Amino acid sequence: MRARRLHRAIGVVLLLPLFGWAITGMVFFIKPGYSGAYESLSPKTYAMDKVLSVTPDPNWREFRYFRTVLGDHLIVRTDSGWLQLNPPDLRRRAIPAEAELRLLLKDAFSADPQRYGNISSISGNTARTDTGVKVSIDWNSMSLQQRGPDTDRIDLLYKIHYLQWTGVKIVDRVLGLTGLILVMVLTTLGAWLAFRRT
Repeated sequence: MRARRLHRAIGVVLLLPLFGWAITGMVFFIKPGYSGAYESLSPKTYAMDKVLSVTPDPNWREFRYFRTVLGDHLIVRTDSGWLQLNPPDLRRRAIPAEAELRLLLKDAFSADPQRYGNISSISGNTARTDTGVKVSIDWNSMSLQQRGPDTDRIDLLYKIHYLQWTGVKIVDRVLGLTGLILVMVLTTLGAWLAFRRT
């Protein structure tokens, strides 16, 4: 009887996390809305109208040369990270004015105008749209990262699934470990109660 009471008590304690695991697990299996939430966004590129004539620096690990609505871009990777250079003179290319960033982003958003809508504001290297999507611009690597309300919702489901309920790393680790231990104890007790001799 003591084992049954313990089994029942642990079962009651685990009702909320097990329900959370089941619901979030179903979402992860079906993956509704994942394509937009984690969609890859890149600057739109155009055909080159001239041949690249540049001698790579020995310190470059790799380089990319392409054209966007803002013109030609030379992106190089060094030991210290990515740099954007001006192709004619190989000097570092400064971040353009807001009007040019808007032009670059508007062109990139044309791949999925329903998701991105229109730019409502730009602050530093982050743009916000009227659809609630936030886009970060890494000028040095010429890359874009997007995150919308749907991304936040799915990330919240991951936190629920992995018992990251408090936002405090050490507390969440203890919660997760405790949850796993209780599931193992519950399973072991259930198996023992099911197969023991009555």
